[in-house]
Amino acid sequence: MTNIVNHWIGGKTAEGASGTYGPVTNPATGEVTTKVAFASVDEVDAAVAAAKEAYLTWGQSSLAQRTSILFRFRALLDAHRDEIAELITAEHGKVHSDALGEVARGLEIVDLACGINVQLKGELSTQVATRVDVSSIRQPLGVVAGITPFNFPAMVPLWMFPIAIACGNTFVLKPSEKDPSAAVKVAELLSEAGLPDGVFNVVHGDKVAVDRLLEHPDVQAVSFVGSTPIARYIHTTASANGKRVQALGGAKNHMLVLPDADLDAAADAAVSAAYGSAGERCMAISAVVAVGSVGDELVEKIRERAEKIKIGPGTDPSSEMGPLITKAHRDKVASYVEGAAAEGCEVVLDGTGYTVDGHEDGHWIGLSLLDRVPTTAKAYQDEIFGPVLCVLRAETYEEGVALINASPFGNGTAIFTRDGGAARRFQLEVEAGMVGVNVPIPVPVGYHSFGGWKDSLFGDHHIYGNDGTHFYTRGKVVTTRWPDPADAPAGVDLGFPRNH
Repeated sequence: MTNIVNHWIGGKTAEGASGTYGPVTNPATGEVTTKVAFASVDEVDAAVAAAKEAYLTWGQSSLAQRTSILFRFRALLDAHRDEIAELITAEHGKVHSDALGEVARGLEIVDLACGINVQLKGELSTQVATRVDVSSIRQPLGVVAGITPFNFPAMVPLWMFPIAIACGNTFVLKPSEKDPSAAVKVAELLSEAGLPDGVFNVVHGDKVAVDRLLEHPDVQAVSFVGSTPIARYIHTTASANGKRVQALGGAKNHMLVLPDADLDAAADAAVSAAYGSAGERCMAISAVVAVGSVGDELVEKIRERAEKIKIGPGTDPSSEMGPLITKAHRDKVASYVEGAAAEGCEVVLDGTGYTVDGHEDGHWIGLSLLDRVPTTAKAYQDEIFGPVLCVLRAETYEEGVALINASPFGNGTAIFTRDGGAARRFQLEVEAGMVGVNVPIPVPVGYHSFGGWKDSLFGDHHIYGNDGTHFYTRGKVVTTRWPDPADAPAGVDLGFPRNH
């Protein structure tokens, strides 16, 4: 009998009532292993109602109570990290070490939430006028929602809800229907840590569930990570319904390699950043811009390394890269490589025919490397989200930066050089939200915020860090005057209020 992944509402499992289910596949075998219940509008409403009811007390709870629960949750998450990683590998396909790394990066944000008291401190100005004080405080919003992608089924939710609930909000999570089990396991651990019922809820589903969250009058804010077209839709729809929105979209991250760079280090970085997690990362390097005469040598070094990568099931400890999430996605990624030569690309490596013995029905694809890619090629213009690396050529630093800045995306970027002056210029001139200097995937640590520019972010707030705290709270300013007991009544004065 196929397992069923159900919702988590009001502190317990809620069996799907809509009668609609989606398949959950093991990408390494192509086998449907699980069904996930898709929520109806009524089921989404039940989750929001549970969160709204819980907010009445959670929003008034002490900061000490909230953080003590998060400390217990952190210990449980750490103790169960292997189990969560196994769920990720089974449904997403990434290798176990990569899944463990995902949980570790999520734990960073739990750490931040445990110390949220520093970020939630207010401000006080005394004696701004005679016996007048002004204070600024931050208060929670109420019910907030998170809509998260398939590529990081544990990490991205962990980028959202720990800060949200630490700030006093209650949360409804709609994880990807392709790999839903990690979200339910996290809900169980939160309950075990003592989180009150209804503070954290999980509803699975498709566009029906998403649209209901975007329009529900009791949802105050929506966080999203996914592709640019959906991010734009989330931002437009939720904003039209009066909600605060942070919607992180897609990317086409460039790595600029200058002639003075350590080419071995640059090649190592390019292979790691392009092909790690099978390229299913919004921070993957998908375009290398080789400046000057280094292109041929750099491409050869990348090719040598790429050919040695071991591809196989994520459960095999020797595997360095696993399959893609679905067969449809695998076929779409392959189409970019299959059409590359006709668009003027030089196909150095073609991974489209790759398969794994004994797992022929898995969603396999090998590593592909395209050189001398024109900017008009679809492989360059689109976010492929697979193990395809494009190499472009530029004659000068200025030409390389102009090429990067012409991209509609502005998520992350990197420069490889030994020249500090060039690196300093790059970090100031490049149009991207996250910049690495000899660091290929510049994902910020938890206490700095994550987010891009241009078509990689819709909304005013980046995710986690100080931006996360500000997104999940709203400011209030209080002006106070207490009369001195010795004062006589001031009497009525209809004039403009005086400061002195």
